Amino acid sequence: MQKSLYIDANKCTDCLQCEMACSYENYGIFNIAKSRIKVFNFEHEGRKVPYTCTQCAEAWCMHACPVDAIRLDAVTGAKVVFEDTCVGCKVCTIACPFGTINYVADSGKVQKCDLCGGDPACATACPTGAITYIDADWTGLDKMRQWAAKTDTTATA
Repeated sequence: MQKSLYIDANKCTDCLQCEMACSYENYGIFNIAKSRIKVFNFEHEGRKVPYTCTQCAEAWCMHACPVDAIRLDAVTGAKVVFEDTCVGCKVCTIACPFGTINYVADSGKVQKCDLCGGDPACATACPTGAITYIDADWTGLDKMRQWAAKTDTTATA
């Protein structure tokens, strides 16, 4: 059974523990600028919403990569960036409709959530349960796929 991150924005308190845990897991430092998960602030609504890569089934980022630097992890289902292969062309950042792949100027490569190899640091660190790692059937992933399949992307005159 594939697992995925489930985000319940109603439980988010904007503590940024998820961002700090992510940066520490991936870079060994607490620096939210290096996090692969972000907490978006909807100021007018007074809400905070964590967001990160949804590991799309049709992963446009992976298909767009001209050097095959983004590959499927068969165990976790994550689309993982192989930094040794990445040339930093940023085509994947353009292909991602959600803006969850980011160019890292320090390395000249891109980064995205890789589900921490199956033990996401963001979910472990979240003190309110706003981010959990559960069976994909319970996350609404199938509902998002159904909605995406129904969306008419053709232009009308």
